[in-house]
Amino acid sequence: MSRALAFPVVPTQRAAWIAAGFAPIALLIAAVSPALWVVAPVLAVAFLALIALDAMLAGRVEEWHVVAPADTEIGQPTPLDVHARFDRRKVSGAEAALEFDPRLAEGGRATILLVPEPDTGAQSGTFKALPDRRGTAAITKAWLRWTGPLGLGARQSSLDLAQEVRIWPDLSPVRSKELQTFLRDAQTGLIARRIRGEGTQFEALSEYEPGMDRRRIDWKASARHNHLYARENESERNNPIIFAFDCGQAMCEPVNGMPRIDRAVTAALTCSYVALKGGDRVALFGFSQRPQLMTPFVSDTRAFHRLQSAAAGLDYDASEPNFTLALATLTSKLKRRSLIVLFSDFTDPTAAQLMVESIGRLVSKHLVLFVTIADSELEEMIAQEPASIATLARSVTADSLLHQRQIVLQRLRQMGVDVIEAPYDQIGYQLIDSYFRIKRSEAIG
Repeated sequence: MSRALAFPVVPTQRAAWIAAGFAPIALLIAAVSPALWVVAPVLAVAFLALIALDAMLAGRVEEWHVVAPADTEIGQPTPLDVHARFDRRKVSGAEAALEFDPRLAEGGRATILLVPEPDTGAQSGTFKALPDRRGTAAITKAWLRWTGPLGLGARQSSLDLAQEVRIWPDLSPVRSKELQTFLRDAQTGLIARRIRGEGTQFEALSEYEPGMDRRRIDWKASARHNHLYARENESERNNPIIFAFDCGQAMCEPVNGMPRIDRAVTAALTCSYVALKGGDRVALFGFSQRPQLMTPFVSDTRAFHRLQSAAAGLDYDASEPNFTLALATLTSKLKRRSLIVLFSDFTDPTAAQLMVESIGRLVSKHLVLFVTIADSELEEMIAQEPASIATLARSVTADSLLHQRQIVLQRLRQMGVDVIEAPYDQIGYQLIDSYFRIKRSEAIG
């Protein structure tokens, strides 16, 4: 419950400037005519009385409250509204201040200017917060201030709040019209049906026609009928797909104002939704120094909210991840060949060596897709003109780091790992494309 505190009288900024302007005049009077020194304190008392009177004329606030949504998504505008009703219709200079968890906005504070509502006579204002981390953000306190007709005195009220806003992963790509239209029109659409021509489970024989894949020719059946026949298979479904998240230090670094792990979570949930629509099973796995979570496999879009809730619980950990322990734990829990989509990043080639060795042990049993966000900062440093020695040194260092990064990614490719390296706003789409390509190649099961 919110608890309102008293309405203290406070001077405004205008009153402070006026008082500062009168200070030299008071000194001048004291210097020219010391006998008139009493005028200065009398004027000061009169000015204070005028401030108090102006604040009294400002009126009282009858009620006011803060409205915040119970849930929001990271990176999405979140309105924090303040509504106030005063005992008089015209109130000037009404503004509010909020104190909240820095997850909602940088600095954890916001100032809101209130404007009159034409229909109700009340005043209201909105602050658009932009959450940059998942979790639960508390709104702890609010202040309201409004001034008198002269703008010298103001009254102030405060509220102790206990409101919380749950910040979920960003699912705006899942709700996008483009993705929904694609899913509605795609073969693996909303209606589960038998799809011929893909997969590994035999469905029927059909006459071979030019343009068909020659690998589909059934030579035994063709020999019996003295005519070329091709196999038609049912589309492969029920494939196990695991999205594994490195929650360590490198993935907590921001890219365009949001941690890399949250960019990865958005891309993974978008692809998860597509995979569930395609009839596959999806699970999430998170780790840092030790495994954080391993969800059961979800096979229906109606249970997609379970994946969203689990992804919201992935913690930020400013330590180096233990790939050996994490991937060994993941392997022990999988009984069938699966597609493992690993989201990670690295800056130190030495630390990346342990990651490469751990992934190498996965490749023999599972299909691995490594996803990393392209380091745009390094590319910008390299592209800078060498206007100074410092700029040139940064460019050379950035080029060396980028070269080492490409060596690590090339090693993964040579081991048979599919690699996606793309800007943060493209990894979701490239991940979906890779998923369909792998599914069509029948390489998972």
